[in-house]
Amino acid sequence: MKSIEAIVAIDANGAIGRQGDLLCHLPADMKHFKEVTMGHSIVMGRKTFESFPRRPLPGRQNIVITRNRQWQYPGVTVAHSVEDAISAAETDDVFVIGGAQIYEQTLPLVDVLHLTLIHARWASADAFFPALDMNEWQEVDREHHGSDHRNAYEFDFITLKRRRS
Repeated sequence: MKSIEAIVAIDANGAIGRQGDLLCHLPADMKHFKEVTMGHSIVMGRKTFESFPRRPLPGRQNIVITRNRQWQYPGVTVAHSVEDAISAAETDDVFVIGGAQIYEQTLPLVDVLHLTLIHARWASADAFFPALDMNEWQEVDREHHGSDHRNAYEFDFITLKRRRS
């Protein structure tokens, strides 16, 4: 059975992006994202995929969900629904990487959530992660990082697992 995981960087208000881009550039978060997702299937929406400066992301099966039946891109597995994307995944661990609509559609299926909580707020944010009911989640790991010469903001890497009744 496949494990569905999500990975996302959010600010203190749950924002994930603005004007089709990330909130900020945190090299430590990019490194963490690569380490966590490398060798796995990653699922994303078309707009998220098209926001990457170099695409597809190497070392991972890139699965792009789009409503456009004609859309294709070399090296990408195209899906037209969340169910199709998960079925198309070639690895046991499937990582949802955005954007907001894809997180909204997949959150009920997610078993593990990898959050980067950025200790800042962006008033100009226009994309948000769905609200979490923390009664459904158990924090299993947290790693705090202060700001430094490469990372302008303090942040925490947090791993949450869904509580099963």
